[in-house]
Amino acid sequence: MTNGTVHLAVYDTLADWETGHLTAHLRNGVAHKKPGGYDVTTVGLTTDPVTTMGGVRIAPDTALADLDPANSAMLVLPGASAWDTDADRLAPFARTARAFLDAGVPVAAICGATAGLAREGLLDERPHTSNAPDYLAATGYAGAAHYRDEPAATGGNVVTAGATAPIAFARDAFALLDVFEPDVLDAWYRLFAHEDTSAFEVLQRAVGATEGA
Repeated sequence: MTNGTVHLAVYDTLADWETGHLTAHLRNGVAHKKPGGYDVTTVGLTTDPVTTMGGVRIAPDTALADLDPANSAMLVLPGASAWDTDADRLAPFARTARAFLDAGVPVAAICGATAGLAREGLLDERPHTSNAPDYLAATGYAGAAHYRDEPAATGGNVVTAGATAPIAFARDAFALLDVFEPDVLDAWYRLFAHEDTSAFEVLQRAVGATEGA
């Protein structure tokens, strides 16, 4: 993946905690295989400000209608109450996810956004996960046989995760983007998911190797 921009969808009621690990460590280029890391650009239905579940106001960098998959490394879709209460309003993001996949650009969706992908038919044929099997079954989708009871799952160019798995979500997105060497990614996950202090040594070596390159 050579494109240096990841697009983060933003909308009212966005679940603040679900993408923080992913976006912060995409931008922090320490030990990345891609020097300097990735730019993270926010995209809304329009450029009007939105308010997250935590009350944070975000002014999107760009509008969804202006988003071109050719200019992106990945589309990230956070969860939001609106995926359940106002699904039609957020459906354009799921349609954009289809356009990204058709163009060969990966998509990462967590929590309620997985229901959006399910409604769009994007989980009918690929391994995936979500908050619970019944949650996706309520969408009427045809992919129940491909559901995985795991914190996060990758099927083709799609990463999915449940609301309580933001770290596993980030790990699988990093892997799909090939952000870190496998041992560095494993250490990153052990540190943040399990507070395994032995992972520091691996990460420090990786940082040293990067700085000395």
